[in-house]
Amino acid sequence: MNKKLNNLIKKNLEEVKAIDTKILDLSKIDAFTEQLIVTTGTSKPHISAISKKITEELKKNKIKVYGFEGRGSKDWVLIDLGEVVLNIMSSSARELYDLESLWDPNL
Repeated sequence: MNKKLNNLIKKNLEEVKAIDTKILDLSKIDAFTEQLIVTTGTSKPHISAISKKITEELKKNKIKVYGFEGRGSKDWVLIDLGEVVLNIMSSSARELYDLESLWDPNL
């Protein structure tokens, strides 16, 4: 895992007050993605602010974004960085899709 990328994401999620951030290690169950990060935003503007802050920092640090889904969504934004996939979700979407259980390597 690229420690610089991991630290950059965690630091910026903390700065924009993302809630209940969980980092799942997928290295043993997925050949490409090493980590799945799931975090919660409190509202559409908060989710937007989180995704904007993260993408600005990625660009500033010349880190490639492979995919970006849900721009402007009130429920779920996904940022695919290859070895890391970041999911920024509303609490209702997070509860509905329950990605932590779906991707839990211990199940």
